[in-house]
Amino acid sequence: MSDQEPFVSNAASTLTTAAPVTGADRIGSLDILRGVSILGILFMNIYAFAMPFPAYANPLLMGGTDTLNLGTWFFTHILVDQKFLNIFAMLFGAGIVLMTGRAEVTGAKFGRIYYRRQFFMMLLGAIHAYFLWFGDILFLYAAVGMLAYLFRKLTPRKLLIVGCVLLPVTLLLGHGMASQMEKTITQVAEVTELQQAGETLTTEQEKLLEDWEEKRAFIAPDAEDVQKDVDIHQGSYVSITVHRIPLALMMQVFGLFFFGIWRVTALMLFGMALMKTGVLSAERSADFYRKMMLICYAIGLPLTAYSAIDLNAHGFDHLYAMQYGGLANYFGSIIVGFGHIGVVMLLIKTGFVQRLLEWFAAVGRMALTNYLMHSVILTTVFYGYGLGLYGEIPRFWQMGFVVAVIALQLSLSPWWLARYRFGPVEWLWRSLTYWQRQPMRRH
Repeated sequence: MSDQEPFVSNAASTLTTAAPVTGADRIGSLDILRGVSILGILFMNIYAFAMPFPAYANPLLMGGTDTLNLGTWFFTHILVDQKFLNIFAMLFGAGIVLMTGRAEVTGAKFGRIYYRRQFFMMLLGAIHAYFLWFGDILFLYAAVGMLAYLFRKLTPRKLLIVGCVLLPVTLLLGHGMASQMEKTITQVAEVTELQQAGETLTTEQEKLLEDWEEKRAFIAPDAEDVQKDVDIHQGSYVSITVHRIPLALMMQVFGLFFFGIWRVTALMLFGMALMKTGVLSAERSADFYRKMMLICYAIGLPLTAYSAIDLNAHGFDHLYAMQYGGLANYFGSIIVGFGHIGVVMLLIKTGFVQRLLEWFAAVGRMALTNYLMHSVILTTVFYGYGLGLYGEIPRFWQMGFVVAVIALQLSLSPWWLARYRFGPVEWLWRSLTYWQRQPMRRH
């Protein structure tokens, strides 16, 4: 199959029922991009595996602020933070176009199957979030994918317009939330002053202090809060799970209504537009992708670099980041993500490092398995029921674990797919989606 073929006609095209995408129907560029994005995401996720979550965005809390560790934060913020997540979301949108286009060719009724597919991904995401790692994205992307599906028939131009309308909403919500928190902080300070003066607090005032204490530990944790988190994650599986479940639920609700419906939907619509115009299926020329890379990096990298410098200058203040400090990376990460896509597509068009691209394609074909494998491996390494390294490894040295996992999956994925049609989780997901046990072994 050529990467230039957005849809492939083969024996499967004569079917009138939907079926899992087989090797002959896959678009290689999408698999490669998916592999790159899944492995790229790990450069940021490692922070949330190895340290308390507030340290993910604030290197002052943990991980060291010496040259190596602060430099590592700058590197990941400028080149990685949100960039590969953006690409992954765009690939969800591209997948909708690919699957519905294939269903139209075969005459299959795909809507019911698609929503069942998304439901089971949400279920997998919920299991992942509650029983393994709170930072799951599958639940969010599956839920948002149900919404994005409704826009699948729009033209590329309309998809881009709707996406651009949705994109700023998250910023507005974040700004409003930060403003409300500032008012709450002022009220808390006034009530605390009354309490210290010996005044009897009303029920509402006591509730205000209680609610704020829960939020403060997440928004502006002190050393005691950080140590408490470390102690929990160096404990037993049961104690970690009890701590994780309410956090995962909060992440799902907050992520969906303040982030997913707006930003992630917009990114999926951008992905649909890029798929319909042949950008993600490697149909454009090498010169197009070269210009895409150069222009997007020239615009995006200064924005993300400024974001890093600005956040550092403001002491990584969470409220400042929500109101103003996140603006540059919010948009810059999308533009840099386009630049990353340009690089990958240029490599595909030129045939450079062909063998490496094939390995990334194998990782992409097993993206769900590999993503969940990150959690299995790294929670075992860092949590108390495993090696118990949580809170012990500085930011710079965490990158060593990232490189090790990437090397493992680049070697394991091709080996597995040489013997089996799907990754193990992909096989389960497809079997549930189509209500039929899928053939696993290659003949």
